[in-house]
This record gives sequence, C-alpha cells and structure tokens, in this order.
Amino acid sequence: MFRKPLATHFLQAERLSQSEIDAQSEILIENKLLKNLIDSVSQMLVILNNERQIVYANKPFLDFCGFADFKYVIGKRPGEVLNCEYAHLTEAGCGTTKFCRSCGAAKAIIESKQGEQSTKDCQISTRNNENLELRVTSTSYKFKNQNLTIFAIIDISDKKRREALERVFFHDILNYAGGISGLSSVLKDIKNPDEISDIAKTINQAASNLVEEIKRQHQLSSAKREELITEFKTVSSLTVLNELKELYNRHDLNNNKIIKIEKKSEEVELITDPILLRRVIGNMIINALDACNSKSEVTLCCVAKANCVQFSVHNSSFIDPKNQANIFKQSFSTKGVGRGLGTYSIKLLGEKYLKGKVWFKSSEEKGTTFFIEINSEIH
Repeated sequence: MFRKPLATHFLQAERLSQSEIDAQSEILIENKLLKNLIDSVSQMLVILNNERQIVYANKPFLDFCGFADFKYVIGKRPGEVLNCEYAHLTEAGCGTTKFCRSCGAAKAIIESKQGEQSTKDCQISTRNNENLELRVTSTSYKFKNQNLTIFAIIDISDKKRREALERVFFHDILNYAGGISGLSSVLKDIKNPDEISDIAKTINQAASNLVEEIKRQHQLSSAKREELITEFKTVSSLTVLNELKELYNRHDLNNNKIIKIEKKSEEVELITDPILLRRVIGNMIINALDACNSKSEVTLCCVAKANCVQFSVHNSSFIDPKNQANIFKQSFSTKGVGRGLGTYSIKLLGEKYLKGKVWFKSSEEKGTTFFIEINSEIH
C-alpha cells in the first residue's frame, strides 16, 4: 500500500519499521566488544541509525530518562525519549519541526554525517516544564554496512544554571542601580518638597532592594550552593507593583515611556519570596520598556485566580513568531549578543524557585503580555 510521505520542516522524516529496528539492534548487540564498551562508560551513550532512531542505549542514558529497560526507547528519536516539548508537535517527531532548526543536537548529527565529529550544546524544554542543558558529541560510525551515529551526552544543567544565576544577579543589580541613578538625576531639578520626598522614598526602597540582592548573592556564594536560597514571606501584590512602577518610571532605560497599573488590579496578600518576585516582574518591565517606542505605555496588572495570583506586564510591541520559541532560552535576544538574560531569568526564577508558571502571549493586534502565576497561599 502506498504511504503518503511524512511532512518535515527540517531533517528527514521517514523511519524504519519496528522489525527493521529490532534487526539492526540485534546485529549491534551481537558484537560483544562494542556492547561491553558502550556499557562500561559512565557517560550517557546512544547509538542512532541513519534515520536518527535509537538502536542501542546504555544504562546511564536509561537512568537519566527514567526507563528501566532498553525496550522502552528502541526505535524512538532522542528528543522523544528526553520528552522535548517540540518532539511531539508533528507526526514525524523529533528533528522535523521548525523549532528543531535551532537544536544543537540536530546540528551535531548533521555535521557528523559529513565526516566530522561534532560537539554542540543543546537546550531542551520538556513537556514536564523542565529545562535541560546538554552537551552532545556526535560521531559517524559505519558498522556492517550500516550508517550509524554514536551520540554521547553530558548533562551540564547544574553548571549552566550556576553560571546563569551569577550572570542574572549582575544583570539585575544593574537594573536596580539604573533605577537609583535615574531617580537621583532628577532630584536636582525638582523644587516641590513633596515630590522630592516621594522620590527620596523610592530611592530608599530601591537601595534597600539592592542591598537585599547583594546579601542574597553573598549568602549563595558563601554556602557554595548551586541553588538560590528562597525566603518566603507575606507580601502585597499592589505594593510590589507600585514599588516597581515608581522605580522604573524614572529608570535610565525608560526613555519617556509611561508605566501604569491596570485599574482592574486587585490587592491580594500572598506568600512568596519578595526579592525574587520583584526581580521577575522587574525583568518583565525592562523587557517591555526595551521593546516599545518612546511615549508608549507599559501596563502592570495583578488579579486573584483560583489558588494563585496572576501578575502581568503588557506592551504594544509584537514578537516575531520565528523568535517566540526561543524567547526564554539563555542569552537569546533579538537585540544582539550579550542580551536575553532578562527573559531567561523570568522563566528560571519564576518557575524553578518561585514554583510559579510563566508564559507570554504576543499578537500584532494585542501586543505582548508576559504572565506569572504564583501558586501560593492567598489570605
């Protein structure tokens, strides 16, 4: 029977049948020397056929993916076993979506097929809302007339997260410093004592936040831990938004833009880490200010939902669809090299440490809104 070819946006879509895969795997396993070599190393190793399907995988890989037996992964592609959120978007699976074009693992396979061993870093967002940072080395290997790929994998998530947290810290410290600098610069031109008093209070609050950030980083460094130490307290949703509004309305990066709080916003008390919450929403504001034109409005909002509080930051700009899939990836930015830490930290801090849910919506008609829902006790 004729079968319609599978569609693909990137790599080859066709696969071998399960019986063909089983035959390939049996031939490979019969080579005791090769099998024992693969099984003896502590590094994760996977053998792929020409269609990028798994024909063998060692125990470290199976343990990492949570499988007790090789039978659960044979015939699948790496992204499908690692539960990549994009691997299930098309019928053809891993390697065939438009998002796969930026995948380091896919690029490494392509390069190795050209005869060169290739090592790439690969970021995978899973369907369980986890972020994996992997370093993959792909090597072409010919075995009994079969074109195979030896795929070695190292989990560098902890190392990358530690580096990212350090970079995010300095990024956010500069945000606070920029706010203090912007507020301080206008003081000399203001004559109204009440307005001077208001700005002084805002500067004092921003300086206190800055000191808290520095203490938190010192605590982290002293403990030599790879995780932030969270301190959950009762905070007011509108108090957080008002503090951030005052700080960023006169921030160095503001450039005559207006930050306002949506009228429907609700005063809700919740238990969370106030320092990290301010950092997450502050980075949403910075991202919005950076994206929109002079005299544009950035709108903040907080509303109570079922068992959570939803914060949002809206601006009128639109994110190109080709960039939307990468928006939360480390150091991805449409503004150039060295940018992108703000959006990355929104996801990292908001979900991993605040245990919330972070996402965004963007359309030409409605602009862009970033959201965070904090699943915390509400009073």
